[in-house]
Amino acid sequence: MAWSALKVVDLRSELKKRGLPTTGKKSELVARLEESDSPQEEQQQEGTGAAVPTGQAEEKAPVRQDTKKRDHEEDQEKIGNGGSNSEAKRRRIDDEATVKEEEQQDVKMQVIKEEEEEEHKVDHERMAFEHGEDDDEPLYHGQRNSGKLIRRGNECPYLDTISRQNLDFDFEKCCSVSLSKVNVYVCLVCGKYFQGRGPTTHAYTHSLEMGHHLFMKLDSGRTYCLPDMYEVMDPSLADIQYVLNPTFTEAAVKEVDLTNTWAKALDGSEYMPGLIGYNNMKANDYANVVLQALIRIRPLRDFFLRRENYAHVSTPLLERFGELVRKTWNPKAFKGHVSPHEFMQSVMSKSGKRFRIDTQSDPVEFFSWLLNALHQDLTGGKRKSPSIITQCLQGEIELTILAGTGSAKDSTTDIVQRVPFLLLTLDLPPAPLFKDALEKVIIPQVPIFDLLRKFDGETIQDDVRTGRRKMRITRLPKFLAIHVKRFLKNQFFKEKNPTIVNFPVKGLDLTKCISVPAPKATYDLIANIVHEGDANIGCFKAHIHRKSEDVWYEFQDLHLVDVLPQQVVLSEAYVQIYELTDM
Repeated sequence: MAWSALKVVDLRSELKKRGLPTTGKKSELVARLEESDSPQEEQQQEGTGAAVPTGQAEEKAPVRQDTKKRDHEEDQEKIGNGGSNSEAKRRRIDDEATVKEEEQQDVKMQVIKEEEEEEHKVDHERMAFEHGEDDDEPLYHGQRNSGKLIRRGNECPYLDTISRQNLDFDFEKCCSVSLSKVNVYVCLVCGKYFQGRGPTTHAYTHSLEMGHHLFMKLDSGRTYCLPDMYEVMDPSLADIQYVLNPTFTEAAVKEVDLTNTWAKALDGSEYMPGLIGYNNMKANDYANVVLQALIRIRPLRDFFLRRENYAHVSTPLLERFGELVRKTWNPKAFKGHVSPHEFMQSVMSKSGKRFRIDTQSDPVEFFSWLLNALHQDLTGGKRKSPSIITQCLQGEIELTILAGTGSAKDSTTDIVQRVPFLLLTLDLPPAPLFKDALEKVIIPQVPIFDLLRKFDGETIQDDVRTGRRKMRITRLPKFLAIHVKRFLKNQFFKEKNPTIVNFPVKGLDLTKCISVPAPKATYDLIANIVHEGDANIGCFKAHIHRKSEDVWYEFQDLHLVDVLPQQVVLSEAYVQIYELTDM
């Protein structure tokens, strides 16, 4: 009989009927039954009255058989020495019962183990069905499969059904039916997202119901034809794969600022890579202006243009921010704008919904939070470790707290601290309360040099909570970020100071107003975030300088216009980023 065809449970049951040991692997159980079936083994059992293994079989005998034989010999020796025959017989019977009970227990435990493994296999198959994991297995060899698993473009009759105008990869990549983010495919005909590829998945059902046959996997860019179940490989799909996941070589990164060629979108409109508007989905204009300003920092932009620079510490926020940077400079985009939907989804998750798409927030708060969040993700939570954020924007100030005030109120000497910073805050003088003689509201102006004297190391700042302090810049960053404190908030209202800050767009020399550690400290403005309108109903805009053209552009969500430098100077600046010219 072919014992190897039976399951382990059936083999043990047959061994149990024959009074043979039931422990061991399946191969040992089969060998034991085959030996039991041989005439030599039957003759040996009839002659001796017990199955005493000899030769090769003796090596495979269980340890319990040897123990049982040894105990039997000891009992015989005990009888020969005058021991009680009945006592030895009773002991032998008890040992046999113990061995038999242990073997039964082993069989029971093995059966339980096999049942658990079977249940685990069923659970895994059920989860694979729910999550669409069957598309990671080899292609389905069913009735619809014509036998060739990979076809070239000239072998697939559906390539001409692709509609690139319907493809949009800016939104969250989840199934439009199950909302699952596992194994999501995009229909290349209608642009909808579906889960899975197997015969029981939503993508397969969509292909049967709508007659849409080509689907691309969003995490790999591989294209499949459903329900025929074969992969399509053709050079004509390369543009879609590049839009899905733009990539830049080191040589391409170096050419970013040297190229002034306008690209053309599918609708015929022209756009300049890098000068791309961001969609305001509801109230995320505060984030759009911050993103437009941050990506003008060249080392930061170049770092995120190549995913290899941060692949070892990849997090959802880093991935989405990097994708947004690469899409902004994509020269082969299908449209001349980008929606930061996926990025804002990761921001909402990371910040615990502190910053949302549908709720207005302060650009300064978002600017500070984003820089710190990116830094922590890049350093694995080690705040003092360097990153591309600190290399670009971090400076240092010397903070002196006068004795008897603030944290030095119990001290007789001043407390001196070295504090790193990513953003310097400048305080505006109070706005006028009265109109002038012509009954017109006076809009005051103040030079930025007057505001920067806050950090000359001599000006004393009085604060009820922090005490009397003096601040001096001890290390200048390569890119200086400045926040003009324009809004005053309390529990009852929000008030805006309309004071105009006079600043140069080129040649901001800090040595004219403060003592700096470097002999030269000249900065050029590269980004300027402004607020227009009242405190509660105004809007944010971003002024961006394109160095290769020496032209200023104004961004307001999707709208982009070029402006004169004089218009930039007269704006109500809120956040500014300067680049050190002596780099």
